[in-house]
Amino acid sequence: MVRGIISRIRGDLESSLDEKTRNSFQRFFKESVKCYGVKTSDAEKIAKKYFEEIRGRGKAEIFSLCEQLLESDYCEEAFIAFEWAYSVRRDYDVNDFDMFERWIERYVNNWAKCDTLCSHAVGSFIERFPQCIVRLKTWTKSDNRWLRRGAAVSLILPARKGKFLRDVLEISNSLMNDKDDLVQKGYGWLLKEASKLHQKEIVEYLMNNKREMPRTALRYAVEKLPKDLRDAVLEK
Repeated sequence: MVRGIISRIRGDLESSLDEKTRNSFQRFFKESVKCYGVKTSDAEKIAKKYFEEIRGRGKAEIFSLCEQLLESDYCEEAFIAFEWAYSVRRDYDVNDFDMFERWIERYVNNWAKCDTLCSHAVGSFIERFPQCIVRLKTWTKSDNRWLRRGAAVSLILPARKGKFLRDVLEISNSLMNDKDDLVQKGYGWLLKEASKLHQKEIVEYLMNNKREMPRTALRYAVEKLPKDLRDAVLEK
């Protein structure tokens, strides 16, 4: 293990504290969050700086360091952990899905942690091992809101590339009547990204489901549509 790297990261985070960021941090979340108050751009620099030290280490050792960071519950340490997890995406194997699922269940407790992990690391994993999308869909039935949101957010980047349209719609169907507004926003966001390359199919889906879909999800889904189509979907 790289000597003292966790304590050095924490020292850098503490010295990068920004009072304005710290004071405004909580307003982005409904939940109480634990943070240093470091700007995302500065946390990203710290993540990159220390990844250079561990780049040559094996994936298992890097994931172990990630878990040490996650155990602190600090948002910025989770950000670094999930950035590192994404940085070793070329080394993923199919068994890593179990670990990502466990991380969400054990360490993810706000939308920022969920989105950082799922939109990059889990999304890249699914692109590499598309057979695991069957397991991803099981998250939509979980009691854990972050697994449910993660089921949608994990396909954001693939959907932006035009991939997995059928699965995007299946996940949206499964989450259609979810009562959690953060889950609604998650699958609305997914539909919005899918609409960029599959506008016709997404508009048809929205028109067919707009009476049932919560307005929160619907408004997210139409954000990138031309005004005439957006108005048609939102028309009651």
